[in-house]
Amino acid sequence: MQRLRWGGALLSLLAHAGWAQAPTPLLGQPASALPPLDVADVAHHFYGRLPPHDSLGLRPGHHVLLLVPVVGYSQQTGGVAEVALNLAFRRPAANVSTVVGAAEYTLHQQLIFTLTSSVWAPSNTWNFVGDWRLMRYPQSTYGLGMYTSTTGGVVSMDYKYLRLYQTAFHRIAPDWYAGLGYQLDDHWDIVSRNSRREVATISRYSYGVAGESRSSGPVFSLLHDSRGNAINPQGGYLLNAQYRPNLQALGSDTNYQSLLLEGRLYLHPSPSSPNILALWSYNALTLRGNPPFLDLPATGWDMYGNTGRGFIQGRFRGKNFVYGEAEYRFGLTRNRLLGGVVFTNAQSVTELNVVRGRVEDGQFEKVVPALGGGLRLSLNKASRTNLAIDYGFGLDGSHGLSLNLGELF
Repeated sequence: MQRLRWGGALLSLLAHAGWAQAPTPLLGQPASALPPLDVADVAHHFYGRLPPHDSLGLRPGHHVLLLVPVVGYSQQTGGVAEVALNLAFRRPAANVSTVVGAAEYTLHQQLIFTLTSSVWAPSNTWNFVGDWRLMRYPQSTYGLGMYTSTTGGVVSMDYKYLRLYQTAFHRIAPDWYAGLGYQLDDHWDIVSRNSRREVATISRYSYGVAGESRSSGPVFSLLHDSRGNAINPQGGYLLNAQYRPNLQALGSDTNYQSLLLEGRLYLHPSPSSPNILALWSYNALTLRGNPPFLDLPATGWDMYGNTGRGFIQGRFRGKNFVYGEAEYRFGLTRNRLLGGVVFTNAQSVTELNVVRGRVEDGQFEKVVPALGGGLRLSLNKASRTNLAIDYGFGLDGSHGLSLNLGELF
């Protein structure tokens, strides 16, 4: 779920877990298959003083906590030291609730605190979804559109950022939810520099390039979620539509409207196979107006920072962003301790023309694909949380390693 950075993440702390009394096979796995193992089982094998556990599911009223230290490297951060938290729990007759947090400091002098949550009420009557961030985040940007380069026209941006997203979803039909919330993107101390001087426009776009910028508005959502466990879905699908009117009356710099359309689907190749084909479509669109530069849709700026494996965060940016990904997930060992994935994705943003200071929306002209593979290590079989290590290659020569706590989607 939450994108971490490449590095040595070993091991986690599992605390206050409530284990079921008897193991049950995973969906699609024969009853005769070997019982699944996780890192705690391996630790118990070598260190008998650690208590064993045999659960495959979370009991209501209990929880599983993972704390993962990370020391490593990524394209956008350089060296990084991080502590990540993953909390999973289940209320009576409800989906698994998750809270994912991280605190990190990087050699690029980035300081980042994040907390994302999806909390289900008993019987799934309500779902409370949050995305909170506080960041000091120097980062390179490459301009707008698909015809940009990582070697020419690069602009270094430095800014501070507060994000407060909170939405309450109420069930209106089985697996269907209507949501109402509020979203704030507040950037300040924005300084943009190219190789020669400080700049006030990037790709001739001036909104939110220097000084400060703010987007503020309500969000209206419609959600269908039949997955059961968002950390590592074993089936089902998700459909999500979010309409956000940003209003000057609520503190936004400009009035503009945006729309998010997202779909996720999880299929088994056969009824007897535990392997999964996962499909993801993510589309962030600007319906009207001009968002501040840092609020324009971009690679790796979805809620969990997972779009665009194989490309650096912010590689492509525009008023409209479309993205698709397919991933095949399979076991490498019969006990599911180790697994693997292969994936491919593709993305595109619309081009922009600025004529005499007026922004003219363009079309989708170019699609850039990527592909790659990765390994999975079972950290906790109760919440089905994996340590995900992936390497992706982009068509334009981009490549990179990423590490996740939980599946990317």
